Amino acid sequence: MQQEQLKSAAWLRCSMGTASAQQQKNTEESGRRVAVSSSSRKQLSEFLQPTFQALLVDAAGTLLNPSESMTDVYLRYGKRHGLTLTPHEILQRYRVAYSTPWAQSSIRYVDDGRPFWRFIVKESTGIENEEMFEEIYEYYSRAEAWVVAPGAEKALRKIRQSGIKTAIVSNFDSRLHRIMEDMGLKELFDAIIVSADVSAEKPNPVIFMKACEELHVSPEHVIHVGDDRRNDLFGARDAGCFAWLWGDDVFSFDHVQKRLETGNLFDSLSDL
Repeated sequence: MQQEQLKSAAWLRCSMGTASAQQQKNTEESGRRVAVSSSSRKQLSEFLQPTFQALLVDAAGTLLNPSESMTDVYLRYGKRHGLTLTPHEILQRYRVAYSTPWAQSSIRYVDDGRPFWRFIVKESTGIENEEMFEEIYEYYSRAEAWVVAPGAEKALRKIRQSGIKTAIVSNFDSRLHRIMEDMGLKELFDAIIVSADVSAEKPNPVIFMKACEELHVSPEHVIHVGDDRRNDLFGARDAGCFAWLWGDDVFSFDHVQKRLETGNLFDSLSDL
């Protein structure tokens, strides 16, 4: 009888030890699950509500717009050189020329962009005249040829005061630096990234990554605003940035400032 009692006691101790070990294992596994769960929630939260550290802005068509129509400019300088086309004809020819693949270099705007714009002016007007081209080219180099989006300066100052860095990211030639300086806009940006300077045009991710590098921020903490779905929205996304499409996701720089302030990041790709 005593021997049977000893066996039972030994079995009980063994069972209790096994149960205790299992309980400890379960506790450790539960702790790991909680840790993983907390980490996942944090990652999800950061994805859904990232902390934006920088705002990238497209130039032409977003921050800047022509102060008068292209056809009016071409007609004003072209008439003295024999231009007789109608505004509609000039516009149609311009669209065809601009959409024609540019074979002289890997990007359209190299340095000051003169070869590309000389081709555009010639094809749009049907006139090959260097004096006329230089007059048109020089006009678009001046501040008077451009207007700033309403409320942009005030909104950009608020954005910068909130601690968010700003940069221009634009498919443009080297004249953009002079234009920004002459319009008093250069001080609103920590960097001006121009395709002619970095040998890469949107939607190439390289130009967006260069902006992130200049600002010392990671792409996942950057939002880009531009008016072209392919160049700006898809291009920024491919570089790992967030993006808002001008005229679709945001309609003014005041709107941009308020969305940054509230953390409302959803864009026109959210439902795709």
